Amino acid sequence: MSLLTGISGPRDLDRLTPEQLVELAGEIRTFLIQEVSKTGGHLGPNLGVVELTIALHRVFHSPADRVLWDTGHQSYVHKLLTGRQDFTGLRTRGGLSGYPSREESEHDVIENSHASTVLGWADGLAKANQLRGVDKHVVAVTGDGALTGGMAWEALNNIAGAKDRPLVIVVNDNERSYAPTIGGLANHLATLRTTEGYERWLERGKQMLNRTPVVGRPLYGTLHGAKKGLKDVIAPQGMFEDLGLKYVGPIDGHDIQALESALQRAKRFGGPVIVHCLTEKGRGYQPARDDEADQFHSVNVIHPDTGLPVSVSGADWTSVFGDEIVRIGRERPDVVAITAAMLRPVGLQRFAEEFPDRVFDVGIAEQHGAVSAAGLATGGLHPVFAVYATFLNRAFDQLLMDVALHRCGVTFVLDRAGVTGPDGASHHGMWDMSILQVVPGLRLAAPRDADQLRAQLREAVEVRDAPTVVRYSKGKVAAPVAAVGRIGGMDVLREAETDRPDVLIVSVGALAPLCLEAAALLDRQGISATVVDPRWVKPVDPELPALAARHRVVATVEDNSRAGGVGSAIAQALRDADVDVPLRDFGIPARFLPHGSRAEVLAEAGLTAPAIARQVTGLVARQEGRLDPAGLGSD
Repeated sequence: MSLLTGISGPRDLDRLTPEQLVELAGEIRTFLIQEVSKTGGHLGPNLGVVELTIALHRVFHSPADRVLWDTGHQSYVHKLLTGRQDFTGLRTRGGLSGYPSREESEHDVIENSHASTVLGWADGLAKANQLRGVDKHVVAVTGDGALTGGMAWEALNNIAGAKDRPLVIVVNDNERSYAPTIGGLANHLATLRTTEGYERWLERGKQMLNRTPVVGRPLYGTLHGAKKGLKDVIAPQGMFEDLGLKYVGPIDGHDIQALESALQRAKRFGGPVIVHCLTEKGRGYQPARDDEADQFHSVNVIHPDTGLPVSVSGADWTSVFGDEIVRIGRERPDVVAITAAMLRPVGLQRFAEEFPDRVFDVGIAEQHGAVSAAGLATGGLHPVFAVYATFLNRAFDQLLMDVALHRCGVTFVLDRAGVTGPDGASHHGMWDMSILQVVPGLRLAAPRDADQLRAQLREAVEVRDAPTVVRYSKGKVAAPVAAVGRIGGMDVLREAETDRPDVLIVSVGALAPLCLEAAALLDRQGISATVVDPRWVKPVDPELPALAARHRVVATVEDNSRAGGVGSAIAQALRDADVDVPLRDFGIPARFLPHGSRAEVLAEAGLTAPAIARQVTGLVARQEGRLDPAGLGSD
């Protein structure tokens, strides 16, 4: 029996020898490579935290001690060591989440997959422990980019203010920002700095010298500066200690014994401590180490031996954007690009290669990115801020008060909008079309196919006096959906062959094929339907109320929350125009949706052609005073 299969919980680690722990680390890496290659997921980050996770669970006693992960995509090894070794359904319906999940285990404290939040959580939990007299530890594992977010530094500022509040911050430094100064002297000084006797000696010396007339204060300053200078030669800790946080490290993040020693010292200290660990992303897997882009940060299904994709899909939305923004950049020297630590995932890599001086990576700091974009626009440029739809939520105030209020021409490009699938509740981009409805002057485009994405992106960057937003789905782009006509700014995708059609279907974005399928099902029931794509869903096209008035009922279909979404905006526009036509809005319910395939999540939300056709048929039937027809098939 392997060592890994004998681990059903963290305390099973206590009986292993140092040699067995090294063997266990090797087994875990083999397991991750074999299993994650079958499902896809965050492989590189987890290969880098194997020894660190083992050491954490040997030193701290989860779940009594709270171990928090930022971001949660580093938690696969944590799952393995807390009794979850069935990875066959990772990130699929009914299988393990790709992030910590409270439903899965009591060892998962927070389900965080939006970075830079863990230190705020840790600050609050440590305060709660202190006020309630709970003698347990809080451990926050941050890094893998999370320290580029401003929230992390806001939390550090508060954490440093409480010298007697136990809190261990583990910095997983997998980018080797600092030289790996590891050795006996550094280890000795780290031990010295985190002993109570050392702290008492410093305080007594400070008080004594400060009471000494004339020379006391200057002498204390000189000695303190010399001490700090010596420490900064040994280890790059000045930044943290300037905040008032004790620092241990750098520690070899793949040496379990060194990690345990450092974590034990931090545990005993009794106040906030930074433990700085140097790790390698993709450790132990050569294809990941050879991947200069991101060391296999996230992979689809791959061959475990080679790391190559099992299959190659067609063009995806991100690549269509990436190609078009390069063409625009060649034509418009004023167009610049912004990314929040996701240059490749949002499709800006080619733009960065061709125009390196016109790309700004702000780190995981969407708030700053939005304000900086306002400054760029005010300075005469047109910034294009490409970001996942789910992360735009974090910059809403800045979009509202800095970009929109100042009428800045900034284009936000929202990748992975709508239902995204395997990353679950935190990554579904299902709120953007709701929260953006309240922004005065903002214009919002939802392209249905690649041709429309190219066209609407160009239309967006032509706007110089207001924010524009272009949002699109995740994954492969479907075949083009041709328009058969135009009413106002709306594309007509299907015309009803009657002067008084039954149903107007307003199709939003990539759901156009689904809406056309629903219209075909309705046609079989003798219900005529017009299908239009508004292209720009905010503001509502002024021609839409009059078009709606020529139909018996209206149905809106969007992969956004029904609460405050496009359907709600259209209903308001109809009321404002005194158009009294029943409207049924189809969209995502206002609840957090689990992980699964895009098709599964859409079906659960009732966004399938048969489900839409069935409900619309019932609505038409009620208008005509007859029973609902049957025979539309199953969902």
